[in-house]
Amino acid sequence: MSVNFQELRELLSAIAETDITELELKSDEFELTVKKGTVIQRAEIASMPEVTAVPTAPLPSKAVTNQNAEVASVPNAEKQKWLEIIAPMVGTFYRAPAPEEPPFVDVGDRISTGQTVCIIEAMKLMNELEAEVSGQIVEILVQNGEPVEFGQVLMRVDPG
Repeated sequence: MSVNFQELRELLSAIAETDITELELKSDEFELTVKKGTVIQRAEIASMPEVTAVPTAPLPSKAVTNQNAEVASVPNAEKQKWLEIIAPMVGTFYRAPAPEEPPFVDVGDRISTGQTVCIIEAMKLMNELEAEVSGQIVEILVQNGEPVEFGQVLMRVDPG
């Protein structure tokens, strides 16, 4: 069985709009398991297709933090405890609800669980992405209006 990635993207987008938390599809030649809304340890990532927040590995000492390409140097010990906000679907990333409105969050802002941090547009649907962690935004890794892939890191959060 060949995989039609467009149909797979549409299925993942449809699942993201529902209360379904786990879906398993199996055939003789193909197996797909989708779990959403879970926090897992880094060692388990290889077996899970969707992750919303995971501990990050140490990063290079300089990293792009926002649209203006600010560069920050943070000790590796601090970076190890950062959590990632990850794209749950393929689409277009938007930092604000409309072009003339302020962004949902900026680097340095404190966020809480359930707070909207961005929008991902997929198939003409605007999907608000809510934080599943609380803390301070330390990096925004995607430009406004930029396409994002399923599983791509969008932001990093210091839970401290």
